[in-house]
This record gives sequence, structure tokens and C-alpha cells, in this order.
Amino acid sequence: MGLFKKFVNQTRKPEGFLGKMMVSGMNGGHAKLADWGMAHLDGIDASSIAELGCGGGRNTAELLKRYPQGKVSALDYSPLSVEKTKEYNKDMITSGRCTVIQGNVAELPFEDRAFDLATAFETVYFWPGLEHCFSEVYRVLKPGGVFMICNESDGTDETSLKYEKIIDGMKCYTVDELTSALKAAGFTQVISDRYDSKPWITVIARKD
Repeated sequence: MGLFKKFVNQTRKPEGFLGKMMVSGMNGGHAKLADWGMAHLDGIDASSIAELGCGGGRNTAELLKRYPQGKVSALDYSPLSVEKTKEYNKDMITSGRCTVIQGNVAELPFEDRAFDLATAFETVYFWPGLEHCFSEVYRVLKPGGVFMICNESDGTDETSLKYEKIIDGMKCYTVDELTSALKAAGFTQVISDRYDSKPWITVIARKD
């Protein structure tokens, strides 16, 4: 496996030196996308938030700013990402507003009906068994809770589909595919938005 392929494969589960490089670049590289996605949370109240796939920790910090009375539980499959997110949000952890844990979205380590809001930025590409994972998100949301997915790929753009071929376990989903999996998991209200000039998508599902 060439160096470039080894590096881009770190997007799934960052590890080692290349993983540290990948995690360091996540916060800046995904900032504009994440901010555009978070704009869709205007008018959505939340005091308990699950940030699934917390990467480098920047989005966790932004959610804490957006919801100054709220608490965020950040989760990632990668110990390296957990370490980085803890470092990035150490003050909020100390104050009791943030917890960061290692875990798998296929078996979320949270109680039923624990959260008002769950977010997934640039991560569902790697979730094992989309309907099952979405069912886990549904389980941990309160009635009326919201699940927001934000991807820089709409599942059809050439660049992302090229990466899909070289990154192990990556799958770029269309809005229709995400909507179908969300509804199969129990969500009945699903809306989506696409960025004007890029293949970015935000999908928001609400639990009845």
C-alpha cells in the first residue's frame, strides 16, 4: 500500500503517526462544512447532545458554544481521536459539560432516551450496517429528539467516489439512501439540504 493510500485510510480509524497527522487536519479541514451543517440547528433546542465520531474535537467545542447550557457526550471509535478531543475540550471536561469516550456506533454505550440531539459529521461513511447504527441513534434519542448528519459527499460526486475505491470500508451515501436507512430505523420525519456549489449535504431526522 502506497503512502498516500495509507494516509487517506486513516480517515476511518486514525492510528499511529499518520493517524496523528490526519486528526490534526480534521479540525481545520472540515470546519466550513461543519459550520454550514450546524446552521441547520437554528431553532433546535438541546440540553443533552451526543457527538458521534468526534474526530479532532473541534465540532464538540462548537456544539458546546452553540448550546451554552447543554452538555455534550463525544464518542469516537479511535483512541487517538478520543485523546485529541479530550485535549481540545479539556476546560469543558473539567467544568463537567463534556465527556469523551471511546465506543462503537453499532453498540452505543448510552441509556435509552438520553439525548435531545445527536450529530454525525463526516463519519457515517464508515458506520457498519447503516440501518442498525441508525437504530442505535434512534434508541438513545428522546421522543422529539433530532439526529443530524453532515457529509461533504452527496454520494454521486467523482472525487468522493474515487476515495471510496481506495479507502477500506468507505461508502458514500446519497440523500435517498440515508433517508431510506433512517426511516427503516424508525425515524419518520426526515428533511435534507444540499449546498449550492458543492456536493455537501445535511440530513435531519426527528424521532416522534
